[in-house]
Amino acid sequence: MSTEGKDAASDEMKRKFKEALDKKNAHNRSGQAHLDGDSAVHATAAPQMKREFRRKSG
Repeated sequence: MSTEGKDAASDEMKRKFKEALDKKNAHNRSGQAHLDGDSAVHATAAPQMKREFRRKSG
């Protein structure tokens, strides 16, 4: 096999992987973009309290 043949095989492999990656990314982009950056969580159920740590005795 000549170096030209190796380059052609390498280019073909790169092309196949790029096509597969583009296909995968196009499939993943079909969901919501969430461009507004707004979270679904707006309020918590419990109030925030300072945690108190106690030593274990015994």
